[in-house]
Amino acid sequence: MLPHLHNGWQVDQAILSEEDKVVVIRFGHDWDPTCMKMDEVLYKVAEKIKNFTVIYLVDITETPDFNKM
Repeated sequence: MLPHLHNGWQVDQAILSEEDKVVVIRFGHDWDPTCMKMDEVLYKVAEKIKNFTVIYLVDITETPDFNKM
């Protein structure tokens, strides 16, 4: 299971606190079929890229802070 970020502060902290890895954040709806496919792909590659990447999921219904960006 990939970790979810539940508010704007958590998103900001995930980005700001990571100095050595690329931060990948999937913004979308957890129920959306396209996002579900992307989540599956990200989950499958997460182990292979864990040394240089960290992956998070953000449901934009729960965390609307970034909807207008």
